[in-house]
Amino acid sequence: MSASIAIIAALPREIASLVRGTRPDAALLSSGIHLYRLPKAIVVAAGMGPSRASSAVEAARAVADITTLISVGLAGSCVASLAAGEVAEIATVINTNTGERFATIDSAQSYILATTETIASVHEKMRLAATYGASLVDMEAATVARLATAHGLRFRAIKGVSDAHDFELASLSRFAGKHGSFRTGAFALHTALRPHTWAKAAKLGSDSNRALERLHSRLLEVIGSEDLS
Repeated sequence: MSASIAIIAALPREIASLVRGTRPDAALLSSGIHLYRLPKAIVVAAGMGPSRASSAVEAARAVADITTLISVGLAGSCVASLAAGEVAEIATVINTNTGERFATIDSAQSYILATTETIASVHEKMRLAATYGASLVDMEAATVARLATAHGLRFRAIKGVSDAHDFELASLSRFAGKHGSFRTGAFALHTALRPHTWAKAAKLGSDSNRALERLHSRLLEVIGSEDLS
């Protein structure tokens, strides 16, 4: 396999447009790993959280000679200046559990992404902004960055903003499923039975879709570019 880029996401939805018309590796599906081979990139979604991000990276490295890891997907905004639906290229990723900092190859960027172990509340977003100067928060990028460093690979992070700094839908965290998946059906049923959550759920869906549309456009530019720096 000649691809040198591995694009690492959490959920299949985050890469759906990018891999449309391509079948995932059937042998890996039973492990919750959705791996796609594109002409110029390996694209993997293996679930939410650090262990699943690690599985995604190792799956990509097992099928191609990877030189660049790109952490992609949806992230929450921690600051008012970064609105839902936008796309942000990250300069620094911080593991809030260990304090480790990882620089990306996008040195001209200014955004700092904090990686946490759970979906961040509004209060947590405020704390991350105040403590780390974080503009965004996710659950996987620090693991991808750590593995890039460990294997001597270049690292990049490009995130779509799914929710604003003051947005919170408290029920989301309870719908994590097997292999770090998100139980969409259970969430839809839970929401349908609680009319007071309809407006927030609809906004999250709309903003996420706009963010993913822009993210996929940016990733197509990255894949098509000969210069990844």
